[in-house]
Amino acid sequence: MHATTTTTTTIAAPARPHRTITPSVLYFGTPVVLLTTENPDGTPNLAAFSSAWALGRTVVLGLGRDSRTAHNLADRPGVVVNLPSPDLWPAVERLAPLTGADPVPPEKRPVYRYEPDKFAAAGLTPQASVRVRPPRVAQCPLQLEARVRQRTRSADGSFWTVEAEVVHVHADPAVTVPDTQYVDPARWSPLVYNFRHYHGLGPELGHGFRSETAALRTR
Repeated sequence: MHATTTTTTTIAAPARPHRTITPSVLYFGTPVVLLTTENPDGTPNLAAFSSAWALGRTVVLGLGRDSRTAHNLADRPGVVVNLPSPDLWPAVERLAPLTGADPVPPEKRPVYRYEPDKFAAAGLTPQASVRVRPPRVAQCPLQLEARVRQRTRSADGSFWTVEAEVVHVHADPAVTVPDTQYVDPARWSPLVYNFRHYHGLGPELGHGFRSETAALRTR
């Protein structure tokens, strides 16, 4: 009896043509987050950001140097990272030109205007948190209560990189695998800000070999 050896040949995908471009901005498809923080007078601030990613229990945020959110987190570390669904993009866009900074920083004045009640201006609803002082956004399917652990200023001083530890997660049951602790990627689509345009996810193409939800969804 002789062993049979099977050889698998991987066929490379065709190379694409390229040209040199110089984009004015590099917003290449990150989930939109609505950050709620606490103002000095105890009122909530709500702001939309598109520079956020998570690793383990840490969420990393990119914040403009003079944003109200950055100033709030320098003194009060509680924050809620609310992840809106694609249908909430009009509310996100209503938030986009608003700032909680008063007076409005000089570099923001051509585009932004001061708004003290951004929840009302966006048509969104505050919801009490469990572990931190800022409220959650009731309409968002996923809400991550977190506390800032580290702040790092960028090399040019124009923004802050903020690391926050997630201490409590709220999920709409409609976007979870029933009877588990998992978010179901087939049920949950984040709102993505792709080169300043709003998108949701398209149909699933497949799953990675480390997926923990693929088998659960077939039960």
